[in-house]
Amino acid sequence: MHDVKAIREDPDAYVAGWTARGVSDPRAVVDAVLDADRSLRAAQTAAQAAQARRNEASRLIGQAKARRDEGAAAQLMGEVDALKGELAALTEAEDRHASSLRALLSALPNLAASEVPDGVDETGNVEVRRWGAPAERFALRNGPPPDHVALGEALGMMDFEAARRLSGSRFVVLRNDLARLERALGQFMIDLQTQEHGYQEISPPLLVRDEAAFGVGHLPKFEDDQFWALPGAALKGDEGSVSVEALRAARLGLIPTAEVSLTNLVREQIIAEEALPLRLAALTPCFRSEAGASGRDTRGMIRQHQFYKCELVSITTPETSHEEHERMTACAEAVLQRLGLPFRTMLLCAGDMGFSARKTYDLEVWLPSQDTYREISSCSNCGEFQARRMDARSRRQGEKGGRFVHTLNGSGLAVGRTLVAVMENYQDEGGRIAIPDALAPYMRGRTHVGDID
Repeated sequence: MHDVKAIREDPDAYVAGWTARGVSDPRAVVDAVLDADRSLRAAQTAAQAAQARRNEASRLIGQAKARRDEGAAAQLMGEVDALKGELAALTEAEDRHASSLRALLSALPNLAASEVPDGVDETGNVEVRRWGAPAERFALRNGPPPDHVALGEALGMMDFEAARRLSGSRFVVLRNDLARLERALGQFMIDLQTQEHGYQEISPPLLVRDEAAFGVGHLPKFEDDQFWALPGAALKGDEGSVSVEALRAARLGLIPTAEVSLTNLVREQIIAEEALPLRLAALTPCFRSEAGASGRDTRGMIRQHQFYKCELVSITTPETSHEEHERMTACAEAVLQRLGLPFRTMLLCAGDMGFSARKTYDLEVWLPSQDTYREISSCSNCGEFQARRMDARSRRQGEKGGRFVHTLNGSGLAVGRTLVAVMENYQDEGGRIAIPDALAPYMRGRTHVGDID
């Protein structure tokens, strides 16, 4: 959410900022925001004036009655009654203009930080650094090496057809060592982040209210990307008798990422600044409908409706959020380094960032079967954007006022995509998959997928 006072004071900065973020006709958008703001302030001023006159008339009624001037008292009481109706209309207008302004502001993305490069899509992203090098043996093969689907199905441990019978497309059933390897990766990630990097482990709800999704910027813009759960009672009744409004009121959203739950832990809270930064981590299932992603990565586990992810969230002061962003990105990079997976770190351009982000680093891991790097983590600094939507503030000891916190989130990492990267980078020419040393304690010491206990 944006500060309308800041838009009022420097509208051109927001026109430029939203132009960079790809907002259609940003000048018209700013004009609409300012019009709604003027209407709201006019209604508020008129309501305050009417309330002040009503209070004054009520006081004068008492004076008129004290001096037994019934005529004046009756006239004043008539004015009070008229002002009551006027106040109701002005309050309704105030609520209407406030809702209109909120709807406009809630649909607008965060502004990019000054150091974020211009660009409209991923072609404008800038490589910051690389770690590791793709294995040369893959370049010596005739054609690309087998992908994770071919490897998993050849081992009899990756079953998309069984998942399709259960749930439809974009699900998978993992068996035996691959199921264990997926679990090992998640455990390794959460252990690394909590035991070495100082994150507090959280087990959050997987179902959240609309307010929580709104707080991090997932609503209203990305409603179609969410899976929704409804209690059975909400669906009872004659066909067509349940209104859309009733269903919305009863629904809960399955989290597309634990960012939603973790960040909202500070919703409507005032936190002592001495307690910041808060560093939170969770290993949870995530659910995404992937609306609008038809045809993209439909093969295999790259883009699934259900997957596990180790999520990192930090709550900081404005002064420390830049440093915290660099730290969080390093914590995510450490997972790939420990697993020995080649990757590169990309600074996203303004047009490729997520809705709530003001600056984002993507980590892209090397996939031999595709002969390219693919995203496996995004680490974003959202500034005060989400805090304004959640009303999350901090306060220094001894001070009365508070200020909005800064929120950050990152994947440390997406478990399914990491499993894909391990399978493809650790395969040999015979189709065996070696287990990274970092996972040996979680895999009962075995060295390859499919080894006999």
